[in-house]
Amino acid sequence: MPAAESFRDPELARALVGRIRALAGRLGRPTAFMEVCGTHTVAIARSGLEGLLPEGLRLVSGPGCPVCVTPQGEIERAVAAAALPGVALVTFGDMLRVPARGGSLETARSAGGDVRMAYSPREALEMARAEPGRQFIFVGVGFETTIPAFAATVLEARGSGVGNFSVLPGFRLVPPALAAVLASGPALDGFILPGHVSAILGTEPYEVIPASGRAAVVAGFEPLDLLLGVEMLLAQLAEGRPRVEIAYRRAVRPEGNPQARRLTELVFEPADAVWRGIGTLPASGLAFRSEFRDFDAAARFGLPTPEVPEPDGCRCGEVLTGHVTPRDCPLFGNVCTPEDPVGPCMVSSEGCCAARYRYGPEGASAGRSGR
Repeated sequence: MPAAESFRDPELARALVGRIRALAGRLGRPTAFMEVCGTHTVAIARSGLEGLLPEGLRLVSGPGCPVCVTPQGEIERAVAAAALPGVALVTFGDMLRVPARGGSLETARSAGGDVRMAYSPREALEMARAEPGRQFIFVGVGFETTIPAFAATVLEARGSGVGNFSVLPGFRLVPPALAAVLASGPALDGFILPGHVSAILGTEPYEVIPASGRAAVVAGFEPLDLLLGVEMLLAQLAEGRPRVEIAYRRAVRPEGNPQARRLTELVFEPADAVWRGIGTLPASGLAFRSEFRDFDAAARFGLPTPEVPEPDGCRCGEVLTGHVTPRDCPLFGNVCTPEDPVGPCMVSSEGCCAARYRYGPEGASAGRSGR
């Protein structure tokens, strides 16, 4: 595999930018591409790629940040779980500071709740093994990339008889969200598809995109990966032949990872799910299959999901669907900053608002110097 520096080579970048400008000139019209993945959003903002693109070519952020699309009701359900006696709530770090009406998980920890951070569900399982007298609930937030790890951990817990481990399911599946954006989202010419998710899914689930007349390219996360993805999208439009292509072949195969998908299907089944900014999408989430229902923390501890409105003034949901930019939100950079966030798009390390605030011109004009 090439060294990381080769994906940031200035000469290659200049050549790609030249080809992008030539293709955009051939099209002769404004174009808009949605980068679906939150990691792509951060990479684009951090590297300043938008400043290299020709005028009239816009990149729009999409619903590819799992913490950001988690609705307020599920955040409050997790906070309620943290207050249960004899329970340790384990979560990924991005979830700790997402605000809820009664305070965040970080607030719950400050108030004496046993709230812990882990980098993987298996780490939480090891905690449960080490403290058999305590119940451990892992907050299950993630897309197709992380879900197989949860499935494997549940299988391991059942196989080794660990009865004090469970998962609070909040999983989301990317293709149904893309279909929803296609149906009611902003005017888009193509999609920069997520690299990590596609390593699991392959390319077949995205065929709905070219069927709608839009271009689609799976891209990696280095600056040259993203420039190559933009060039390939423009080439498809110039040819008048939209399709799904892979610009990240060192990690993604057309068939994806069938073994990881089988692992997911063994433990979970499709279920309707609510997405922040989109609403309820059929079969866009996952629930435990009946034979694994004992590992469902919501069922085990009687944790309902309340209906909770978005924070007043927060436009995170519209940002996630590409209808507005972070700067269009009246809270952005004023009362909502990474240090004191109002919505999850400013909390998560993959959130569009946090990325624009830290690295983009929007953050600079909101009172903080850009990078």
